[in-house]
Amino acid sequence: MTGVPEFGLDTFGDVTVDGGDQRLHQAQVLRNVVAEAVLADELGIDVFGVGEHHRPDFAVSAPEVVLAAIAGQTRRIRLASAVTVLSSDDPVRVYERFATLDGLSGGRAEAILGRGSFTESFPLFGYDLAQYELLFEEKLALFLELRKEAAVTWTGRTRASLSAQHVYPSTESGKLATWIAVGGSPASVVRAARSGLPLMLAIIGGMPLRFAPLVQLYHRSLREHGQPLLPMGVHSPGFIAATDQQALDEAWPHYAAMHNRIGRERGWGALTRAQYDALAGPDGALFIGAPATVAAKIARVVRGLGLARFTLKYSLGTLPHERLMDCIRLYATEVVPAVRSVLDGGVSPT
Repeated sequence: MTGVPEFGLDTFGDVTVDGGDQRLHQAQVLRNVVAEAVLADELGIDVFGVGEHHRPDFAVSAPEVVLAAIAGQTRRIRLASAVTVLSSDDPVRVYERFATLDGLSGGRAEAILGRGSFTESFPLFGYDLAQYELLFEEKLALFLELRKEAAVTWTGRTRASLSAQHVYPSTESGKLATWIAVGGSPASVVRAARSGLPLMLAIIGGMPLRFAPLVQLYHRSLREHGQPLLPMGVHSPGFIAATDQQALDEAWPHYAAMHNRIGRERGWGALTRAQYDALAGPDGALFIGAPATVAAKIARVVRGLGLARFTLKYSLGTLPHERLMDCIRLYATEVVPAVRSVLDGGVSPT
């Protein structure tokens, strides 16, 4: 890692509850996401990411539209997807949408491409899961050609061919900022390096520092493919409150309900409070606690993995909008400054 890392916030537009524990309409959740991004911009957060899902527990299915709404109400924060499911979309249309967002926002758009952790979009848009690998490989290859912003000639099996065709609008900088997000597959890490794209590593379970071999693999693969040293980031879930106990207790029912709902679909066992507390402990993947606790944990992971960016996935299931706004304030005003102080050689916040 060189220089000062960036700090971001991610949300999937998780459908939340109000003060009376009633689920909000997805339309209200979308408006709340915009308000959360505006607050993050006002408080100096570097990046705001919005994920793509096609299921009832998440409100965002069109990240670029949400990010465009945010662009109109913010001044400096970078606007990213978290992630764009490229496998079940058309690379040309994805590029056009992000180039449009880039123009509207004054060059603040970032496409973070991945395969996603859910598969609902495949049948929804008529794609065969049997082509899971082929779809991403071919569409990523085409997207990389589109990033050159020159005439594109391309032939593949998963969409119509292109012959010396241009895609518009172009970006003012000449190249759209693009990352690849991976969940922990070594093959995906190598693909990111081969493609010459920065790597965003989603760490949602396990011990973050145990992902160091993937970081080493990425750097080694960059060298082997003749690529320059590129930034690497981590996206992890978390929540911040005034004290460790308050943060743990407030997030627990909402996180557990989300985890167990998804777990039933995937054959997981029910999450226990002991397991949750361990995940939120010093070595776990949940960044939940008081500002000093979360700051110390982020600083260890940033240093240990050599990160250029850390992004907190601050929306945790049905956790209410008001609590999310409080979390954003604490992250921006207490956690991020404390992490920067530690990385600059200051005293640890714990």
